[in-house]
Amino acid sequence: MSSPKRKVSAARRATFSSAAPGDFAEDIDRFLSYIGLERGLSPNTQEGYLNDLDQCAAFLAKRGTASDWRSVSGGEVALWIQSLSGADYAVASLARKLAALRGLAHHLVRERLREDDFSALLTAPKHRRQMPGTLTNEEVERLLAAPSGGDPQSLRDKALLELFYSSGLRVSELGALTLQQIDLEHGFLRVFGKGSKERVVPVGSKALTAIARWLEAGRPYYVRTHTGSQLFLSARGRGLSRVTLWVIVKKYARLAGITKPVKPHLLRHSFATHLLTGGADLRAIQEMLGHASIATTQIYTAVEPQRLIEGHAKYHPRNSL
Repeated sequence: MSSPKRKVSAARRATFSSAAPGDFAEDIDRFLSYIGLERGLSPNTQEGYLNDLDQCAAFLAKRGTASDWRSVSGGEVALWIQSLSGADYAVASLARKLAALRGLAHHLVRERLREDDFSALLTAPKHRRQMPGTLTNEEVERLLAAPSGGDPQSLRDKALLELFYSSGLRVSELGALTLQQIDLEHGFLRVFGKGSKERVVPVGSKALTAIARWLEAGRPYYVRTHTGSQLFLSARGRGLSRVTLWVIVKKYARLAGITKPVKPHLLRHSFATHLLTGGADLRAIQEMLGHASIATTQIYTAVEPQRLIEGHAKYHPRNSL
């Protein structure tokens, strides 16, 4: 019995036309038809592949060494990939460009338009991850001092900002915290991060003090009949959403006179950077941040050269003469 034909929606039937020079366009159009009709890839993916392949074809045509995909060499395509290294492309964009090239190469071999796969030896261009932005110590002090009142909202906002910076939690983790996860007596949190992995995170004394004040004199005013065990509550007695946390951070950054863009994740970056600058072990920071790989945490080592320079200037005897 033959399998029923898959229905293709109008969105899937979207067609695109290549503007690549010479004979490059014909194979691009055929490839796009294949991934749209046979593989059912989304119009957005098709359009992205079209732009990438047209960009590559323009590069190859300008070099004058190939007039179509069937004669291009892997080395020539690799030159285009290498040329992207200096451009400011996101990692996802670079990955898509490689996927477009590999998809086209496989298609040409499958259709017996080429004997070899010109993408076989292609590798992603080196893309240096940028150091995440951070707040200075002075900016952090101003931010944490901004909610200075004794009313319930100020007590809540003071406690959550202090905890944010003290623990380096993700915004989703902070919003999901419950009363059962914090141990004020011993000064730590039990956090359930990505993949529901549990980790223990120390909490600084100032954050513990602010949380204790919130629990005693602030949180009771927000409790409603439907309130659960969330640590931080909204005026409606429910847990705080990611959007609300973002608004709170932005509000106090503005009140603190901080001009750089401040988002919740910036406090996480500042937490990690300031720990490393102060001499904390990278593995310990990895554990506190909940990174599955040390490679993710190593982005913060970009601060190390400056710390070494400052240490040399301060302690080397030949700098004190």
